[in-house]
Amino acid sequence: MLRYLLKRLLFMVPMLLGITLISFVVIHLPPGEPDVLGSEMNPKVTKEAREQIRVLYGLDKPLHVQYGMWLKRFVKLDFGTSIAQDHRPVIDKIKERLPITITIDVLSMALIFFIGIPIGVYGARYKDGFADKALTTFVFAGYAMPGFWLALLLMMFFGVYLEVLPISGLKSFNYDELSAIGKVFDLAQHIVLVVFITALSGLVGISRYMKNSLLEVLRQEYITTAYAKGLPESMVLRKHAFRNALLPVITILGLSVPGLIGGSVILESIFSIPGMGQLFYMSVMARDYPTIMGILIIGAFLTLLGNLIADICYALADPRIRIG
Repeated sequence: MLRYLLKRLLFMVPMLLGITLISFVVIHLPPGEPDVLGSEMNPKVTKEAREQIRVLYGLDKPLHVQYGMWLKRFVKLDFGTSIAQDHRPVIDKIKERLPITITIDVLSMALIFFIGIPIGVYGARYKDGFADKALTTFVFAGYAMPGFWLALLLMMFFGVYLEVLPISGLKSFNYDELSAIGKVFDLAQHIVLVVFITALSGLVGISRYMKNSLLEVLRQEYITTAYAKGLPESMVLRKHAFRNALLPVITILGLSVPGLIGGSVILESIFSIPGMGQLFYMSVMARDYPTIMGILIIGAFLTLLGNLIADICYALADPRIRIG
C-alpha cells in the first residue's frame, strides 16, 4: 500500500509540470496584454512608458523564456507578484480566499456523500417505487437547471420575497458585533445557497451510480447465498452488498473535484463570495497572468489530491488492492 502511494505521489510531479506548461501557453493565446489593457485608454501614458511596463513584467521576452522564469519561481513556491493595481504577492491573495472555496467544496462533497448515497441505496432497495420515482424526478430536475439560473431564482425567492437569507457577500455588516454562535450562523446563512447549488448536480450522478452499482451487486451469487442462509435484508445490504457497490462511487467522487472547483468561479461571482473562484474571474478579466497561473496550479493540485484520496478510499474499501 505504501509503495503504491509513493508511486502515485511521484507520478503527480510530471503531471503537474505538464499542467503548468499547457496552462501557461493557453492563458497567453488571447490577444492583448495586461499593460495594454491598463494604459491604452490613458492619453497620458506614452508608448515608451507602456514598453517599460512590458519590460518590468518580462512580457517583452519570448513565451518559452517567460515560462522558464515562472518555473524557476514556482520551484521555490513563489507565484510572483500580481499585475493588478494592488501589486500584492499572488500567494498572499490566494491564502486569503482559498479557505473559503475549500470550505464550500468540502461541505458540498459531504452533502453529496451523505444524501446522494442514501438516495441510491433507497432506490435500489425499493426499485420503481413511488418514493424512488419522486426522488429521481427531483434530483434530475435540479440537475437539468443551469446553476447560474437556479442561483438567481433562489436569491430572489429566499432573499427578496421571503427575506430570510442574504443574497450576496460572506458576512453581514454587524458581523464583528455578533457572538461566536452568531458568527457561525451568519456565515452559514451566506453560504447555504452556494453549497446547495454546488452539491445539487453531484447528487444526480452519485445517486444513480450508487443505485445501479447496488442493483448489479444484488444480482451476484454470493448475495443469493446470503439470503439463502436466512440473513435479514438489512444485514445483507449493509455487510455484503453496500461495500462492494461503493467502489465505483468512490471513483466518481474523486472525479467530481474538478467540477466543484470550476463551478465555484460562476457561483462565487454571482453571490459575491470572496473565494478563489471570484478571484480567478477577476484575474482573467484583468489579464493578471501571475494570479491566473497561481490559481490554476492550486486547482490542479487539489484535483490531483482529490483523486489520490479517492484511490486511498478505494483501497480501504477493497482489501484486494491493499494486498496487491
